[in-house]
Amino acid sequence: MTPFSIARLPRIEFGAGALQKLPDIIASYGARVLLITGARSFTDTGHWSYLIDQLAQRAIGWQHCTVAEEPSPALIDDLVRTYANDRFAAVVGIGGGSALDAAKAVAGLLPVQRSVMDYLEGVGPELPYQGPAIPFIAVPTTAGTGSEATKNAVLSVQGENGFKKSFRHDKLVAEYAIVDPDLLASCPASVIAANGMDALTQLLESYVSTKSNAFTDALAISGLQAARDALIPLYRQHGDLARHREKMAYAALLSGITLAQVGLGSVHGLASPLGAFYPIPHGAVCGTLVAAATRVNIHSLLAREPNNQALAKYLHVAEILCEKRFIDPETAFNALIDLLTQWTDELALPRLSHYGLQEAGLDKVIANCRGNSMKTNPIVLSDEGIRQILLERL
Repeated sequence: MTPFSIARLPRIEFGAGALQKLPDIIASYGARVLLITGARSFTDTGHWSYLIDQLAQRAIGWQHCTVAEEPSPALIDDLVRTYANDRFAAVVGIGGGSALDAAKAVAGLLPVQRSVMDYLEGVGPELPYQGPAIPFIAVPTTAGTGSEATKNAVLSVQGENGFKKSFRHDKLVAEYAIVDPDLLASCPASVIAANGMDALTQLLESYVSTKSNAFTDALAISGLQAARDALIPLYRQHGDLARHREKMAYAALLSGITLAQVGLGSVHGLASPLGAFYPIPHGAVCGTLVAAATRVNIHSLLAREPNNQALAKYLHVAEILCEKRFIDPETAFNALIDLLTQWTDELALPRLSHYGLQEAGLDKVIANCRGNSMKTNPIVLSDEGIRQILLERL
């Protein structure tokens, strides 16, 4: 077995009703908390009034702000300035990946009182982050990004000169990840689709990552099995919805753990410039590209590196997702690509042109896609291979 190292993880509280543990966990840190939520998905439910009542019973003071879209460095700096004079014992992020990433960044910067641009990868001075961070508690209300288990806060500036970069450090890892599948009940179908395919993509890409190991492989396989069983039924609202939500919350959590340990691949490499230059939600990028990227990866491996172990892994993924054994690898690869394409169509994930990407813009996307995620793709793709991925979903 190849040696491996596992970086810090949060303490995880998983299961229906896990939110009920949050008030006591907050109280264990102190008597004042900053709550950062999404725009409405949590505050419009009875869970919000429950939480506020429980904080009052414990004499815990709180401030609240919302994050309605993917956070920008300017938003983070504004929040840090707004709460500079508060003394919070903890920061709690409740929502999708945007709310969690924003809360993670704010928790890291409030004690430091510097702009996040000082620490953002690939832009600015990239100063070493020293901390300390305020204890951060992550409560996801969607099943997709896995941000509750990662050490990076992804921040975006959108437009012609946009970027999508991470503020990343072990000190930013949540102290607790409270994963309550009941919180997914308010997710609309479009969010279930995009976030579910994001989780699926993260599990697949981490499984075939060049840094993968026996530990992360076991988690990725378990997560893929859960997503296979639950994503489409949850989207259709068929069957045991509580069980489907549980499986998708589990799959998303595992995807965050595996990506944090071993990295991702070409889909997430492309998600960075696409999300920076165009108003494309992260989950939609992943969902719309995963079938095309899998096809190009497999064909590139067969042509250039036929002994690469990633091919055996793609074969195993085909058997897991299709729930059958295959007589030969070619049949398995085709079945995997067909299934991913079928899911992309069934989940109604838009093409890239829906968000304004045109063929004339491909060169700029390709020139800016070779960040950290692309570095752990199982094979180095040529510019033409990357272009094929984009053209297939233009």
